[in-house]
Amino acid sequence: MAHLANYLKRDLISHTRRVQNLYKRCVRNEESFVKDKGDIQFTWATVRAEFEKHRHVKDLRLAKLLIDDGERRLFLHMHPKPKKFIFSPGGLMFEREHIYSDCHLDLWHPLEKAQYPYYFERREQLKKEYIKNWEKNYGNSGGQDHSH
Repeated sequence: MAHLANYLKRDLISHTRRVQNLYKRCVRNEESFVKDKGDIQFTWATVRAEFEKHRHVKDLRLAKLLIDDGERRLFLHMHPKPKKFIFSPGGLMFEREHIYSDCHLDLWHPLEKAQYPYYFERREQLKKEYIKNWEKNYGNSGGQDHSH
């Protein structure tokens, strides 16, 4: 038996999982066409009724044909601009977590820093340790002031 490279291996998807995936994609597609919450719930019910019609099909050949037909119908009825959740892949905010620089805290007024004394005390200790570690690894910074 020939061995496939890891990127060519695929997991087998059960019939039940394929039906569930198709149902979810159909529901999300229909949500893209409808804006009102009441209409969305009606759409969910109609999609569910369509799937329930064929729930008790035992013949796997017929079930596979039904899934293929459902995927074809979904492809033909796809919304041109489907609704996406903002933090999901393709969404507006996907992978947009901004990491703020720590140096902005140095610009705070002393009265603002006084509201968080333990945090800023620990922060000053960490800054001194960082400078000491830097000088140990890379030498003296040239006599510059380390106030910020």
